[in-house]
Amino acid sequence: MASTSVAETQINGSINPTSQLWFASGNGPVSRTVLKTPLRDALPSEIPIIDVSGIFSASRDARESVARQVRDAATNNGFFYIENHGIPPEIPEAARERLLEFFRQPRAVKERASISRSRYFNGYKPPASQRINPFESVDARETFSWTYDPRYDPSVPGGPAAVVPPRVARYLRCEDFHWEATANLPRFKEDIVRYWRACLALARALVRTFALSLGLPEDFFADKFTHPDAALALNYYPPLPQTPEAEEEEEEVVSIGSHTDFQLFTILWQDDVGGLQVLSRGGQWLNARPVPGTFVVNIADYMQRITNDRYVSTVHRAQNRSGRERISMPFFFGFNLDESCGVLDCCVAEGEEKRYGEISCEEWVQRRARAMHREGET
Repeated sequence: MASTSVAETQINGSINPTSQLWFASGNGPVSRTVLKTPLRDALPSEIPIIDVSGIFSASRDARESVARQVRDAATNNGFFYIENHGIPPEIPEAARERLLEFFRQPRAVKERASISRSRYFNGYKPPASQRINPFESVDARETFSWTYDPRYDPSVPGGPAAVVPPRVARYLRCEDFHWEATANLPRFKEDIVRYWRACLALARALVRTFALSLGLPEDFFADKFTHPDAALALNYYPPLPQTPEAEEEEEEVVSIGSHTDFQLFTILWQDDVGGLQVLSRGGQWLNARPVPGTFVVNIADYMQRITNDRYVSTVHRAQNRSGRERISMPFFFGFNLDESCGVLDCCVAEGEEKRYGEISCEEWVQRRARAMHREGET
């Protein structure tokens, strides 16, 4: 069970029952206090919509205006929608169609791309094979994953055909079997790679915005993401059962369990089905409903570390109780895995201390992955 104890807390003069939500982290199991109040839709003040068109502007004032809004959101609940982001809607829509074609195939066909054939984390994960939170149910999802490959990155120094520096190459996880295993689906690889490239270009622009939001030069992080940890986890969520028993166990049965993300930030495209839930700083579960034409951006753990907890990596989960299939396409972005970063001086006020030591991106990701898999074993 995710909720292991029940208590009460006083909010606005009234007593509200609470429970403790436990989940895995890079520092072992941690918990959050959750209000036992009904799930509700997020308010604009909780998950704002930010027009990010200004990040592409030649005007410094326009870029700073977006950066201020990003800072406000990152220090609040760590989640926000972005609109006017420059990605044409046909790109994620095409990727969604290809994913539905893939996931609707017989299990045996999908297993040709099984992650069991991967030396890394590429390929297909079948139903009941993932449990991102050991204190909740097994995830009710299937996933197709793909990690960064410089051969498809038009922005790498020297171009995609350039020789990758050895210090970077040792951390790359390039494979082709998952593309070969999906060659039966016309345009699958083409449309998935096109979506990944669009998210990658947007992420590189957003890194400059995050730097500006911290009062740093826009190119402050530039040398740290020449070959970024930029990965996709393309999720298929079947509808959860609609039975009296399921309703009674609603807090425990999840499409994906309660968790935070690993690296700097995540860019998420979700279809119109809904199901994403965000835990506010006050302990209220919020619906992050789909907003047409937007992506959802959320702060991840490494960003919280280097900002000395100024920016918030927020717990979230999904429950698909719509009665329909749901597709979500998160793109996870972080520095090169050979890079490291400590708490930024600009995030330490006079009299404060740095709460975290410097840690390499590879070590942090591996620590999080070990914690998730060790404690999430079924």
